[in-house]
Amino acid sequence: MKAIAWPLRISSPRRALPPPAACRRAFTSVQHPTAASSPRIAHAGLEDDVPRLAKQPLHPLSLADLVKHGRPPLSAEALLASARFTLSLLPVRLAHRIQALRNLPYIVVANSNINKIYNNYQHSLSTLLPWKERTITTLEDEIAFTHVLSELVRTHTDTIPILARGFLECRKYISPDDVTRFLDEHLRARIGTRLVAEQHIALHFSSAPHFDPAASPTPCPEHPSFIGVIDTALRPAQTVEECGGFVADICELKYGVRPRWVVDGEPDTTFAFVPMHLEYIITELLKNAFRATVESRMTHEPIVVTIAPEPPDPVPRVRVDAPSAQLGPFGGEDSRITVLDDNAPGVTIRIRDRGGGIAPDVLPHIWGYSFTTFSDDDDLSLISVTSNGGSSIAGLGYGLPLSRAYAEYFGGGIGVQSLYGWGSDVYLRLRGVGTIEYVAS
Repeated sequence: MKAIAWPLRISSPRRALPPPAACRRAFTSVQHPTAASSPRIAHAGLEDDVPRLAKQPLHPLSLADLVKHGRPPLSAEALLASARFTLSLLPVRLAHRIQALRNLPYIVVANSNINKIYNNYQHSLSTLLPWKERTITTLEDEIAFTHVLSELVRTHTDTIPILARGFLECRKYISPDDVTRFLDEHLRARIGTRLVAEQHIALHFSSAPHFDPAASPTPCPEHPSFIGVIDTALRPAQTVEECGGFVADICELKYGVRPRWVVDGEPDTTFAFVPMHLEYIITELLKNAFRATVESRMTHEPIVVTIAPEPPDPVPRVRVDAPSAQLGPFGGEDSRITVLDDNAPGVTIRIRDRGGGIAPDVLPHIWGYSFTTFSDDDDLSLISVTSNGGSSIAGLGYGLPLSRAYAEYFGGGIGVQSLYGWGSDVYLRLRGVGTIEYVAS
């Protein structure tokens, strides 16, 4: 990756940022960000509930948690258990985010963008708290609860770009280190919160009597390898090909050249992961590699993507219930599914380019938020998408740190090795390939 593609900086001189007065205007025009003052908060006890819930520990989420209810279509009992499990996690997670926002400097939370996110979280918690006082025991309850989850997911669709713009506007009032600490925690927490909600929604729409995958507001593929939003037979090489084609199209449109890429190693490798997360990560990494290759005039050298599964280790099997054959077309004859396990091996993907590498003075900063090479006319930077597949955070410097957050959430990570003047190797490690035993009930 050539240095010109990586000189990430806090702000681009070609991009007009809101003047500092934006924060002062927000300070005088936005209500004090408390539950009592927010007109969107309907739950009378929210001011007391947030500190109480925020003191409770967060349940560490794993892919095993998300698939433990079985493969769709779920029985009514399993679907209700999934709803109750989801409800047990979300209020505490939302309260932790609200408390973290309250701990920011007042003038920062008073910014119109950050205050909007604050109110969204309070509103979502207020809609979930009444459900904590009841038990989801009927399919009618589950339908109503799933509708609440769908609204929650829609409400928080644009959280990342809105927060990013808010922190850019308030960069005079909060240090970069404090922003980094907040966002590191917030983005990782958001990944889990959204994944819990989307998983139940997908299970709902892939189970009878609600079977209607096309109506699901979250991805719900009609394929037997999927358990909700998790593909238990995800093939990274296919994701690389799809994302590579997308990024190459943008390169051709912007630069008039189409970089080449090859996939080697073991391209038939499959494992369990969330496809939306992998697509985001691969798109970001290929975008950087393609751009560096083009700007270094090295398009005759292909980007090489190597898929390297780790050797299998014996791991305990987790038993899950079989789907009921009469509940819908998702049931199959396959007797096993693969899923992430903390003790299982993983998959490493190396992306190697001849784009000139990363300048030594730039390399320490590539994981910082709001460091970017974005400019208003840079089409290649405009292809970033968030986990919902839609909202752009291009030019806000969040691509690499957010990719790392997705990779690290289930125990993986991203590492960069730069040979300045030659090229870069990026290593993406994703944990891991375990085994779940799929048994008839």
